[in-house]
Amino acid sequence: MKRFDYKAKEKDSGKMVKGSIQAETEQVAGHLLIEQGYIPESIIEEGSGLFGKKSRVTTKDRITFTRQLATLIGAGLPLATSLRTVAEQTQSKGMKAVVEEILTSVESGKSLHEAFAQHSDIFNGVYLALIQAGETSGTLDLALKRLADQEEKDAAMMSKIRGALVYPGIILVVIIAVLAFMMIMVVPQVRSLYEDMNQELPGMTQFLVGITDFFASFWWLVLMIVIGAGFGIYFAVKRTKAGRQAMDSFKIHVPIFGGLFRKLYVSRFARTCEMMLATGVPMLDSVKISIGAVNNVIVEEEYNKALEIIKSGKPLSESLKEREYMLPLVPQMASIGEESGKIDEMLGKAAQVYENELDEQINAISTMIEPILMVIMAGLIGVVIGGTLLPIYSLVNSVGT
Repeated sequence: MKRFDYKAKEKDSGKMVKGSIQAETEQVAGHLLIEQGYIPESIIEEGSGLFGKKSRVTTKDRITFTRQLATLIGAGLPLATSLRTVAEQTQSKGMKAVVEEILTSVESGKSLHEAFAQHSDIFNGVYLALIQAGETSGTLDLALKRLADQEEKDAAMMSKIRGALVYPGIILVVIIAVLAFMMIMVVPQVRSLYEDMNQELPGMTQFLVGITDFFASFWWLVLMIVIGAGFGIYFAVKRTKAGRQAMDSFKIHVPIFGGLFRKLYVSRFARTCEMMLATGVPMLDSVKISIGAVNNVIVEEEYNKALEIIKSGKPLSESLKEREYMLPLVPQMASIGEESGKIDEMLGKAAQVYENELDEQINAISTMIEPILMVIMAGLIGVVIGGTLLPIYSLVNSVGT
């Protein structure tokens, strides 16, 4: 089912109206509009305009939709009515289109899981598995609530990690701006002054002059290299397996941030597994889906070894022991859960511990980075000042004598 934007006139009043309609083809959309009392002026498939751009569905849109749908279903409204109500309330054009397509699929007889699966680019494997489990067990509202809660936690955690990198980014921009100003405005003046006085430039100043001349002559080359390297890294990471592996390996081994990412992946695995088991998904499927939710191919390859052990009949706690990138609390809590019959609850507690540690570690890193960057900034600016102001003082002293 495709979606079309249309412009049409009302047959009776001649008033021009705009809107969107779902249909298999453009011709079918035209027939539907005529049946509704409109004279079509233009019918364009969404995404077929300039650059083929479609309305984007953000994480916030998905969380809001999930929370609203859980509330309406929990209040006892029929599924179709709940979807229709959410579609009317949502402010996101992209999310509204997706919800209307899901509604159409549900009204045509498909299950909610099948309707969601048609939009796998928006709803990942964890989402689809919980929807299917919720439908099967009759706890769809609880499954949706768990999904909304988890996505909010994930979004908040990633926001904190990005926030920890914002301040260093600002400092780096300031450092680059100050250095660029000194190199462009001050260094040439010092060179001119020494040339007028027929004096030889000091070694450090000659070094800075060389850098300034290079960037003045080949700035276009530097710009092309930087842009090319940026695009090359982006496409390598997004489009090639080797590039993705290299980036994911870098994340878990980079100093300072490597430990943070490891805790993020462990907590994500434990939290997802908790949700799956609590919703009634079988153990093997829960672990498999939870591994996919980690979103790091290096860690996933290691965790898949645990999955093979589970297939051989061993418990989860034993399969997770001595796994690289798996922190010790998770198998310990899983063992307690297996003995008490509350494995989902124990995994949730392990996830909470690591989530709390992540919060503390992010705050500590933010506090630690500030003085480090200040020292780097002072050192770089000191080099520039040493190559510009000190030669001027030396020249003045030599003239004075």
